[in-house]
Amino acid sequence: MAERRVNVGWAEGLHARPASIFVRAATASGVPVTISKADGNPVNAASMLAVLGLGAHGGEEIVLASEADDSEAALDRLAKLVAEGLDELPETV
Repeated sequence: MAERRVNVGWAEGLHARPASIFVRAATASGVPVTISKADGNPVNAASMLAVLGLGAHGGEEIVLASEADDSEAALDRLAKLVAEGLDELPETV
């Protein structure tokens, strides 16, 4: 299982717009990805309700994981998106 630990770069955390950006990127990655708080249960990263339900705040550590064989690059892109708190999806997602 591939895993990335990253701190949420959006000041408001993974709420509303940031969660929407993240979920679109997770869906576009083409691999099944889970997201969790460092001490929590993993949820589907492509589910808006699941991501909002995490209640992840700005600066809080989250864990992105996938069991797919080709998930390394996808996890790297998602981790960068979360860490930098990007306001738009980058072209490479």
